[in-house]
Amino acid sequence: MSSAASRPTEQDHLWSVDEHLEDILATVRPLEPIELQLLDAQGCVLVEDVTVPVSLPPFDNSSMDGYAVRVADVAGASEEFPAVLDVVGDVAAGEAELLQVGPGQAARIMTGAPLPPGAETVVPVEWTDGGLGEGPVTGMRARSLAPEGAEGHVHVYRPAEARAHVRAEGSDVRAGDRALDAGTVLGPPQIALLAAIGRGTVRVRPRPRVVVMSTGSELVQPDETLATGQIYDSNSFALTAAARDAGAIAYRVGAVADDAETLRSTIEDQLVRADLVVTTGGVSVGAYDVVKEALSSVGDEDEPGSGVDFRKLAMQPGKPQGFGTIGPDHTPLLALPGNPVSSYVSFELFVRPAIRTLMGLDDVHRPRTRATLTADKALTSPKGRRQFLRGAYADGSVAPVGGAGSHLVAALAQANALIVVPEDAESVEPGTEVEVVQLG
Repeated sequence: MSSAASRPTEQDHLWSVDEHLEDILATVRPLEPIELQLLDAQGCVLVEDVTVPVSLPPFDNSSMDGYAVRVADVAGASEEFPAVLDVVGDVAAGEAELLQVGPGQAARIMTGAPLPPGAETVVPVEWTDGGLGEGPVTGMRARSLAPEGAEGHVHVYRPAEARAHVRAEGSDVRAGDRALDAGTVLGPPQIALLAAIGRGTVRVRPRPRVVVMSTGSELVQPDETLATGQIYDSNSFALTAAARDAGAIAYRVGAVADDAETLRSTIEDQLVRADLVVTTGGVSVGAYDVVKEALSSVGDEDEPGSGVDFRKLAMQPGKPQGFGTIGPDHTPLLALPGNPVSSYVSFELFVRPAIRTLMGLDDVHRPRTRATLTADKALTSPKGRRQFLRGAYADGSVAPVGGAGSHLVAALAQANALIVVPEDAESVEPGTEVEVVQLG
């Protein structure tokens, strides 16, 4: 795996958003495929086409509780002149030995049971007297309560066409058909199909394991009491949830204090369960920005080719960023800013595509569209920076939510999109068509 730190960079070079993302995606590689049990494969990406080995349904079967009969025997049947047939027994789902239905005969059949030899159609039980001789019934009595229902006579009050209420063999999929294509994300319906065609395991790329940690001595965990100068840690919760939403198995690590050695050892301890590490905070130019201090030299001596490069991006929010690989397996690490909105926007632009790349997906980005800006006044943007503003998108229009401040978490919670203001625009007037990144 290549590394951002292995390439010479100018200390003051201002990276574009596209350059930084390209660097990440050139480094991150899809995880190696493994064979997993079906339920363990949920959310994973299939790496091979799956062919149907057996047709679904594998045999003609009834879609109703009723009676399997011959068409000619119920032709012209009515309530005034019902067809009276001899009941030769029951056919239940899972039945191995099937009854033979001859002329003037009927077999009581349950939903999902194989259509017995000689039968051509199924008459729903509601079209019969259920063998009770008391007019139309609404259902069958349980066999344990009325075993005599499987014999005697049944009155049929309506005719049935050939193959009525019969699910034909192969009407869902046929043997030899392609059930699922490589690249399919396995959700509940896909797992159901795999189980239905007899596949107990499947070859997939596993869901990436993502470790998320925030840094800062001021951070306190929710439910604890705040002291002067402290705030609650929201970043690690937001980004862990975002990583899971992207398809990863995400592990949240409690906030790490502003101590470079503690942070370095914590990250090293987490590498055993990480395909990707994400940190927030400590990447700017302050005296206590320990992520840069802890990681700038990681791997330079012990792991050639590893290291984390800290850079400035031409974007707002999210100017300071870090990226590289660390540890013996060259695990990718993305170091994001600490302000809540900056970290979340950075996640959507950079971390989510990295996760989706690890999964082996072709389309790793959020969907984008064009929308008409609705606002009370023009939006302003710093020259030379690509700005991402929180927005509420609906029906081809988008409105800004909250201000541009990178600490406004409440506004972020109301947004479902990011409004993109390009680097060459210093203002955007209401009514202008803008690019929108859809977040949900």
